[in-house]
Amino acid sequence: MAIKKILTDPDPTIRKKAARVTTFDATLTRIIQDIEDTMYDAGGQALSAPQIGISQQIAIVDMEQDGILQLINPVVTAESETKTTELEGCLSVPNRFGEVTRSQMITVKSQDIHGREIELTAYDDIARMILHEIDNLNGVLFTDKMDREITEAELEAYYENE
Repeated sequence: MAIKKILTDPDPTIRKKAARVTTFDATLTRIIQDIEDTMYDAGGQALSAPQIGISQQIAIVDMEQDGILQLINPVVTAESETKTTELEGCLSVPNRFGEVTRSQMITVKSQDIHGREIELTAYDDIARMILHEIDNLNGVLFTDKMDREITEAELEAYYENE
């Protein structure tokens, strides 16, 4: 459909709680396609509607071989007590990376593109990306939650070790 401009911090659109989606129609389908096109163009793995200037509770996560997860009005209903600390970055916070501690397993209730309620359980990297995007939908960026910022040298070493 269209590649949109990704808003960056401190744009006020990405710093406020997005509105719930109440209309499930062709406009919603177009927004989701625009989010997907923009995410892939930017080389991202997940993106939310507020990041492209649309203050609605819509996000997508690329789950690789399992396809694209569409999250509409997502709510975390359960989290594991087990937490992990991993490196995160965000297309709305370019050139900054940090360690963020998040639950290793989550259960999420959401809606699909037709408005039907869905529930899913996610683990590890997928859980982390979903939590990151739900934060974005609530005006919270990873920099608000990071345990510590990673220097450029640490970032290079991190990628060399992978």
